Amino acid sequence: MAPSSFTEESGTAERTERSGQEPVPQRLLSAATRLFAEQGFETTSVQQIVDAAGVTKGAMYHYFGSKDDLLYEIYARVLRVQMARMEQAADSSESVERRLRAVAADVVVTTVAYLDDTVIFFRSMHLLHPDKQAEVRAQRRRYHERVRQLIEEGQRAGVFRTDRSPELVVDFFFGAVHHLGTWYRRDGPMSGQQVGEQFADLLLDALRP
Repeated sequence: MAPSSFTEESGTAERTERSGQEPVPQRLLSAATRLFAEQGFETTSVQQIVDAAGVTKGAMYHYFGSKDDLLYEIYARVLRVQMARMEQAADSSESVERRLRAVAADVVVTTVAYLDDTVIFFRSMHLLHPDKQAEVRAQRRRYHERVRQLIEEGQRAGVFRTDRSPELVVDFFFGAVHHLGTWYRRDGPMSGQQVGEQFADLLLDALRP
């Protein structure tokens, strides 16, 4: 019996990855990110994505079940990077003030580093299947919850003022972070690191007694 087209495409994808080229999933994500930015999520077809990535639909479906999955992964990979970096900083042996500052600065730096991905996702998130939207919101809540815990730790230790609602502070801070895509420009007067440091300073200034 002849092998199925799915198996053939899977093998092709694996051979492409072994050949030293950029792995197929990354090629698909890069192509999708560019096309979604240029012409929008709704008007971009799967065929356009696979053509731009130089793969077949079978290869794409080996990794991503739909165009929705591509959009989801564009943002999910950013969240994974941010979560890993946040956990490393939050769990360090530094003082709670230093840990919170490191986390606050880094979320800005990484958002700027992946600014196109973030802008595309927030522009098109409402078009995702509700289950996918719920997954993203749950991941973001876990991130926000860890930051809230750091603020509460500092309040218990007497480092941060206690008349500030940790939930309100977190919502205010991340609202500003999510707004970065509307005004930040890489060729502007400030680098992502500089913006991150100022955001962190503003957050800590609001929490110090």
